[in-house]
Amino acid sequence: MNNTVLITGGAGFIGFHLSMLLLDKGFQIICLDNLNNYYDPKLKEDRLSFFSESPNYIFYNVDIKDKPSIDKIFSHHRPEYVINLAAQVGVRYSIDNPYAYLNSNIIGFLNVLEACRLIPVKHLLYASSSSVYGGNKLVPFSTDHSVDHPVSLYAATKKSNELMAHTYSHLYKIPATGLRFFTVYGPWGRPDMAYFLFTKSIIEGKPIKVFNHGKMERDFTYIDDIAQGIYKLIKRPPSANNAWDESKDGLSASFAPNKIYNIGNSQPVQLMHFISVLEDKIGKKAEKIFMDMQPGDVLKTYADVSDLEKDIGFKPSTSIEQGLSIFVDWYKDYYNIKI
Repeated sequence: MNNTVLITGGAGFIGFHLSMLLLDKGFQIICLDNLNNYYDPKLKEDRLSFFSESPNYIFYNVDIKDKPSIDKIFSHHRPEYVINLAAQVGVRYSIDNPYAYLNSNIIGFLNVLEACRLIPVKHLLYASSSSVYGGNKLVPFSTDHSVDHPVSLYAATKKSNELMAHTYSHLYKIPATGLRFFTVYGPWGRPDMAYFLFTKSIIEGKPIKVFNHGKMERDFTYIDDIAQGIYKLIKRPPSANNAWDESKDGLSASFAPNKIYNIGNSQPVQLMHFISVLEDKIGKKAEKIFMDMQPGDVLKTYADVSDLEKDIGFKPSTSIEQGLSIFVDWYKDYYNIKI
């Protein structure tokens, strides 16, 4: 098959929206997902139901930790492009469940890299995270900044993914692109995310927990912008720069066919303003419980996406007002809520 894309974590939030877009663009999709219960599997099953009649979509209920199954699927389908979105997510969850992150984010990603080595691909793209910037103070966060001070194990595993991918790019010439996503939100999203939890609690008349007394900022990025950014990068694999010199060249590329991009809205939103917009879209005020900063959290995220603009002429642009309006409408429809 031409234009075959293998997406791990394809039943997840980003994987679902990306699959919808790529099918519309004429790609063949091989989806891998273990449908775990980190959050309600029914939401993942409902996402998958959109593809049940598509002849260009194949689903495998497989965990990326399962190396024999991963190797068999790669060998059978021989995908041209691979997009690794499968991961154990969540900063706070990593405090209490560290081994889940090592097993999925490190061992699982290694299995994907090995499969790409054995069955060469035109381009491997993989999810990193804005959390790799950790305790950095200089904003906006640039891919040319050092990311050596993570504040959560989740962030450390994502930084590890970047290092692992670079090593395989260098040793085996696998073109690889890491994508540092910034606080992705939108319809069909993850129920463990703050905006989803806030919406549920406000509608049900329950209080919401506002951490660090609301004194945080997030670079909220709408899901359609994330999917468009990935789509535009698929057929633009990075090239090696044989003359790369760390003393004068940027850190986001190197002598290997490897590249790192930020994908964020580049417009940090104060948490209290975010809640205010959500209240307006729902039509109800939130009862707020102000709490201290949580372990692993960061004060502010803010993406420098100049590399993305320069290389593919694209920059996320959906406003928080527009994005939350679409999300709230979806939430009410999906959960059959009348207000």
